[in-house]
Amino acid sequence: MDKKLFNKYSFDNANKTPGFGKVVGEQVKKQLKNPVWHYILFGIGVLFLLTLCINKVLPYSWYGGFVITAAYSISSIGFCLLMGYSGMASLGTGGFIGIGCYSIYYVMTLSGLPFFLGILVAIVIAVVIGVIVGFISLRIESIYLVILTLGLSEILRNVYVKLQNAIVIGKVEIFGHTLKSTETMYVIIPVLVIVMIITYNIISSPTGRAMLAMKNSTAAAQAMGISLLKYRLMAFIICTVFAAVSGSMIILRNGSETASNGVGAYALITSLNVLAAVIIGGYKSIWGAIFGTFVMYGLSSTILQRIELFANHPELITIVSGVLVIVVVMFYPGGLAQLLAGLKIKIKGLFKKMKEAKYGKDIG
Repeated sequence: MDKKLFNKYSFDNANKTPGFGKVVGEQVKKQLKNPVWHYILFGIGVLFLLTLCINKVLPYSWYGGFVITAAYSISSIGFCLLMGYSGMASLGTGGFIGIGCYSIYYVMTLSGLPFFLGILVAIVIAVVIGVIVGFISLRIESIYLVILTLGLSEILRNVYVKLQNAIVIGKVEIFGHTLKSTETMYVIIPVLVIVMIITYNIISSPTGRAMLAMKNSTAAAQAMGISLLKYRLMAFIICTVFAAVSGSMIILRNGSETASNGVGAYALITSLNVLAAVIIGGYKSIWGAIFGTFVMYGLSSTILQRIELFANHPELITIVSGVLVIVVVMFYPGGLAQLLAGLKIKIKGLFKKMKEAKYGKDIG
């Protein structure tokens, strides 16, 4: 081969073939853009934050607020998938949460079996309930479905009262280790992260797109060959399963629950709070569902109770939540997730204008 051609060939290949470090850097950068890693990093960050609360670096009262927010966020994410992607609403969340609480109670207290087996029992029962409600949803829609699920939730709550009004679980052992109250976060936060990852994969899959098509137009979805039976059943099953898992985490955190309590985990107020959380945060956003749940369950114990006005008048906290729901529905129907997305676009546009003012517009 001619020497000049050889040098040119070598030079071109050197330019075209990136170095090992560059390839690895690009792969790492690509992976970090994957939302799954964002969820994992979020879980690690929350665990670190809770560790600071336990060690009194941050106020200890924050610990309970963050952990209970994480527990309820699981049910909010399931509701987000049901309403935001499938176009169906429900007020049965409180009753579904009770499935998890009572499954844990009966499995652990009466049978003496492990905690995680209680979660499996809760999931099986939730699947059965989800199938029943899913079949009913084929015949009943809109406000009538909401009323039906509300009635079902109240039926379940009365069943809980008859079974065992007040339930208390004892010590929870995991792999031979008895969990302390400050160690429940090591179960609840990883479960929340797993639920976030599962939900993201569902949303990003053909299943998520089929649910979205079903929400936009059932007639068009059926014309495209999408089975309403399959995807409505799936939506309700996922929603009830997530609510049952959420109930398992709530009883793990609290240690006890009372069915006849009007503000307890199975009451109507819970269903309404989850609905409000999804509306505030954004009914099509996983992050929005978590943030909305924090507003409903964590904002009071972490911030508002430290303000004298709210500490002396706790009823004002409910008023603030109600006003926030009204404002969001009126001006940002997509929730705070829509607001943040709009701000992000405006900030990018501002930076672009500043760049163009300094360097001029790109040519071509």
